[in-house]
Amino acid sequence: MMSIHSPKTNWFLTRLLQAFVVVVCLLNGWAVVFVADLSAADDERLWVYFAGNSIHVYEFDLASGSLTLLSENQQAEPSFLTIHPNGRFLYGCGKNLSAFSIDPASGELSLINKKPYGKHGLCHLVVDRSGKNVLSAGYGSGSVVVRQIEVNGRLGAETALIKHESMDTSKAAHAHSINLDANNHYAFAADLGLDKIVVYEFDADAGTLTPTDSKSVSLQAGAGPRHFSFHPHGKFAYVINELDSTIVAFRYDAGQLEAFQTVTTLPSNFRGENYTAEVVVHPSGRFLYGSNRGHHSIVSYEIDSETGKLTFVEHTPTGGDWPRNFCVDPTGQYLLAANQKSDSVVVFRIDPQSGKLIATPYRINMPNPNCIRFLRPKAL
Repeated sequence: MMSIHSPKTNWFLTRLLQAFVVVVCLLNGWAVVFVADLSAADDERLWVYFAGNSIHVYEFDLASGSLTLLSENQQAEPSFLTIHPNGRFLYGCGKNLSAFSIDPASGELSLINKKPYGKHGLCHLVVDRSGKNVLSAGYGSGSVVVRQIEVNGRLGAETALIKHESMDTSKAAHAHSINLDANNHYAFAADLGLDKIVVYEFDADAGTLTPTDSKSVSLQAGAGPRHFSFHPHGKFAYVINELDSTIVAFRYDAGQLEAFQTVTTLPSNFRGENYTAEVVVHPSGRFLYGSNRGHHSIVSYEIDSETGKLTFVEHTPTGGDWPRNFCVDPTGQYLLAANQKSDSVVVFRIDPQSGKLIATPYRINMPNPNCIRFLRPKAL
């Protein structure tokens, strides 16, 4: 039985009390002022989903940066998460592709169904903007996959499975991520083994991927492209290279990527071993962040709004070991860094003018954190 003092119960009782006060206020002609306060209260919290040995659900306080555990779901051990555009479903990938429903009152997850993907599994996934399909990348198999989403969020039929191939027999395909442009017309698979961003035409209605060799982009040999991120206005894109610790900036138009800048993610005096992981553009479009595993830091850059060019800002230690993933909250106020090997998540506040990361006293411990996703709660 749930304790009367649990965060979930306390939040529900608070909202029940607020509803009672709304009725009183309506009777006394005070509704306008109180309803404004009620909306403000809703805006002060987010739900956060952490993937690892299970999926942990936390409430995040935007006013302070603190985290409160709400629930844990042990029905999957995903390596990556994504949330449906309607906010009602969450999908995770690993050895299985798993679908969950999200309780609109508590954020709690309930398993809908799973689809197995064998010993190689899947390492990255997104839901397309129509909400009709889950697109996934398989590192071990070197493949990209599309599976339909049914009306109730259930995983349906597999509609596309394409294995990357190379003319160079010394290279093995390792599709590490897949992303879509803002128009939902093109998919971009960063393949670490092929040193290539493979570009596909995407048909959301049919759930199909059509290779476009003329648009695919080859990178420096040994770069190892891992993750890929679009600028909010869609004119620029960035890929982080795991093996040579660089970020490449592209101009983007209608499926076509044009590289114009390459920057290092490391300080010039660093001599250790390093593997990059995540790359994220700030919601404002003013800053870009990347994670270093080995240097154990987040590197920050300022983005020129006209050209997309990156200018180095700083390196910030993540307060732990092996920051495999990090996420910026939708309001752009905070960055949460998941230190996989030290089993910790650390909260940083983001300076809105400089983009610099400011340490907070808040951190949580959990086994093997490897992906973070935010969601705005639905109003009761």
